[in-house]
Amino acid sequence: MLSWLHRNTQDQDFYLFFRNILGFRPRKVQLYHIALTHRSRTHIDAGHPINNERLEYLGDAVLSAVVAEYLYKKYPCQGEGFLTEMRSKIVSRASLNKLSQKIGLSQLIDYQRTSPGSFKSVDGDAFEALIGAIYLDRGYRFTQRIIVRKLLNTYLNVDEMAHTDWNFKSKLIDWGQKNHQKVSFSIIRTIESGHGRRQYECQVTIGGEPQQSAIDYTIKSAEQLAAEKTYKDLLAQGTISAPTDQH
Repeated sequence: MLSWLHRNTQDQDFYLFFRNILGFRPRKVQLYHIALTHRSRTHIDAGHPINNERLEYLGDAVLSAVVAEYLYKKYPCQGEGFLTEMRSKIVSRASLNKLSQKIGLSQLIDYQRTSPGSFKSVDGDAFEALIGAIYLDRGYRFTQRIIVRKLLNTYLNVDEMAHTDWNFKSKLIDWGQKNHQKVSFSIIRTIESGHGRRQYECQVTIGGEPQQSAIDYTIKSAEQLAAEKTYKDLLAQGTISAPTDQH
């Protein structure tokens, strides 16, 4: 049986991605095949479902540890609050979705594409699964170098992110208090995504009227994403005035 790398014309794109973007040749190729297989394309092998959810779980933990150490060393004078917020910015689903698209990983993911918009986090999920695959293939230190040198330093402007608004939840609540509008957040749906992982859909309500909602793996992140979408909506509508002290 031919290996996955020789089965179709996507093999060339796969090789180019690893050579041009990540700068190494995979050893345990099947791991990467699994990392790029979304749950909508799950198949059974020896009685076990094969998709990228287990690798996503592993990659999430590895990525969080690497980013935490990276930020700890990069900002030696910053406190815990700043470091925690920066890590949240970098590993948020919205950020990982964008990064996956920027490096071309999203083009390699195998998922059911007949329902556009059904899998909002497919790109970020695959990115985390890729990190899990690299970790199992090459170990922690190698994975750390790839994340820092090939991804963070190349595709993210971390210093710029440090000056980017993130806490839209607080901004929205402050606006509500100043304008006598009650702003609240609620969990409207819980999604079981396998292997003990759970996603939450949170929605913003202003003055009893439902606003935007968002999905992420933690309630805090989902609330932040929903708050950001709602804040930008209100900004576009002119309900909220654009800040005049942006740098």
